[in-house]
Formats: sequence, C-alpha cells, structure tokens
Amino acid sequence: MKNEIIGYVGKGEFNEADARKLTGINIAFGLLHRDGSVTVEGPVDKMELIPTIRRWNSKLRIILSMVQAENDAFTYCCASEEMREKAAASLAEATVKYNLDGVDLDWEYPCVPSNSSVVSPDDKHNFTLFCEAIRRHLDQLGGKKYLTIAAGADLYMVNCIELPKLMDYLDYINVMTYDLKCGFHALAGHHTALFSNLGDVFRNSCAQALALFESYGVPADRLLMGAAFYSRKWEDVPDRYHGLLALTPKGGGYGPDYAVLAADYINKNGYTYYWDDEAKAPYLFNGSTFLSFDDPRSLKEKAAYVREKGYGGIFYWEHGCDPTRVLLDTLYEEMNQ
Repeated sequence: MKNEIIGYVGKGEFNEADARKLTGINIAFGLLHRDGSVTVEGPVDKMELIPTIRRWNSKLRIILSMVQAENDAFTYCCASEEMREKAAASLAEATVKYNLDGVDLDWEYPCVPSNSSVVSPDDKHNFTLFCEAIRRHLDQLGGKKYLTIAAGADLYMVNCIELPKLMDYLDYINVMTYDLKCGFHALAGHHTALFSNLGDVFRNSCAQALALFESYGVPADRLLMGAAFYSRKWEDVPDRYHGLLALTPKGGGYGPDYAVLAADYINKNGYTYYWDDEAKAPYLFNGSTFLSFDDPRSLKEKAAYVREKGYGGIFYWEHGCDPTRVLLDTLYEEMNQ
C-alpha cells in the first residue's frame, strides 16, 4: 500500500469531491452483537449512499467498521469456534448485502477492560482465530475483500494481539495515533503529535507508535498513521509554559471539532495559537484551558514523514468534524506530491 488516504465517515455530509480525494472510507459503525449477528443503525444514510459513491469513484474502497453492540460481544464472539464461524459468516453476509469491499474491526481493545468492556486474557489468541475465520469467509466471496483493524497506538495493544501472525489475515492496520493524551492522562499535552517532547513523562507519538508496530513484525507499508479532525481539552491548567505538559485536576476530555476551532478558537476569544516544533504539533491556550489538535501544518509534517518512511498512508477520525474540508484538502495535496 502507498499514499492511502482513508476517512472514517459517520456524521455529516459526504459528497463527490470527497469521494474523489480519498482512496477509502470506513463507514462508522456497524454493530457486532453477542449472538454473532450484524446490524447497521447509525450510518444508514451512508449505507444507502453506497451505489452513488461507487459512481463518483469506482476505485474507492468502502469498508464497514465494526464495534460491539454489547460490552462483551467481541470477547464472546471470539471465544469459541462455533461463535467465530457464526460471526464471520454474518460479516461476510453484510459485505455482500451492502456491496462492501470488506470490514474493519474496531475492538477497543482485546484483553483491556479500561473502557468498560468485559474481556478475557484469552482474547489475545482468540482474536487471531477470529480474524482467520473472517478472512476465510471473505475469501469465499470471490474478488478482493479487505479485513483491517483499528489498533490502539501503544505497548498494551501489541502485547494483547498476536503480531506478526495476525498479518496473515489482515490487509493493513489503522494505528489510532490520536487520543495519545486523553481521559487517562491528567497531563495537558499533545494528543496526536508526530514526535514526543523531551520532557513528557507519558511519552508517545505517531512516530513512536508506528515504529513499535514495525518492531513487532508489521511491514511499514501495511501501517497507516491516524490524524485527528477534532481536539482534546484540559481545563484548570496552570499558566506555565502555555500549559504544555502541566499537571491538571483531571484527564483530557473531547474538545471542539476542527471547523469549530478554526471559526471560534484559533487566535480568537482569548485563545492563542502555539506551534511546538519539537513535537510538530499545534496547541491553543487561554491561560487555563489547553487544546490539542491537528491542523494543516501538522498534517503536512505527518504526510511528509509517512512518505519518507514508506508507511501505507494516513487515515483520520472523523469526516464530519471538518465540513470546511481544509484538512482533507491538505492531506490530498500532500499525499499526492
């Protein structure tokens, strides 16, 4: 893979110009149920748009991204051969029913209970078996069908799945190099920076995360870097170093989407824009609130790095966060140099 631009598409408008700038979309979300069945609820309008999208760009890869309907659905569907086969068959049936190019598994995360999931240490091996079953059912459909995953961008993820064996069944991995600072961190910092700051005690970055997956045996061209079309926000931040790397009373919540940042926050309403050249990342600070996000400048840095290192491309969450298309246009221009 090379120079991929993939958008997670849920809320908001999706039009012909978008379809022509992207190499793929992940429709968010389909629901995997504990009984192995698959339903589509939220993105029904996007599913109905698929025939039109095909006319706009016949080469665009259209994938349904799957989350769990119940907090133990992935663990339960992975746990036995019977359930693996049933769920894999349901995913293949959905691929045919909706004229999809494949499925993306957004399990956050195998073995990890931190997000209120009911999980098991057995998830690690069972997930490999599940992907093998899905791969087999997709291959039986004929033609090229894709199986991908969205993966957490840190050490816990590579320890909770079986790399590189899993790559026998996956086409590529979307490494979620955003929320690197989030609700788990009471430290105001960059949530999607290309590089880490020297003084960051919770070090992680896009570059570090992709290098980690490579070290576990994943080929560079089958790794995609994540970009954020939204911000993370820390409040009650000490007014020191413009809030960067300051301890705060609680973790970072979700901040405004990029379009809102551009309209109401960037050098407006008391917020000052700063560029961190060490991290290659922007941030905003108003004396007490710290906002971390991607902007055209940081996306140019990410695109150049992805091309230089031979990674598969860039994907982003989420399409509806930037109706101005400023960020998508930047990615399109930079990835097609």
